Amino acid sequence: MSILKEFRDFAMKGNVIDLAVGVVIGSAFGKIVSSLVSDIIMPIIGFLTAWVDVKDLVYTFQAPVLDGSIKMVELKWWMFIQTMLDFIIIAFAIFIFIKLISKATRKKQNPETPPAWPTELELLTEIRDLLKK
Repeated sequence: MSILKEFRDFAMKGNVIDLAVGVVIGSAFGKIVSSLVSDIIMPIIGFLTAWVDVKDLVYTFQAPVLDGSIKMVELKWWMFIQTMLDFIIIAFAIFIFIKLISKATRKKQNPETPPAWPTELELLTEIRDLLKK
């Protein structure tokens, strides 16, 4: 019974729940960026390249197989570029998000410093001066 209690305590910690929420939001954000690239950016690139369908941009070559036959192999290099574009957009958005979060937390962690209390030596000096009077 203690293992179940330990697991429940572990699963209900704030970090685990925050991580789960981050994974779900990140997954949804990845789908949005993929749609942006494939449905908006790539058609614009297709327009700029005289309506060449970028999905058809492949490098095809023949590769011999062990049984002596020849197999056609396609390298979908443009799809790789599209995936890299997805990654760059997602990485940049996460970079900006983390930069904003760290800036906000830095302000919370470093509030205005309260006025400094007088040191012990200053207090003793002030007491001595008062006693002299």
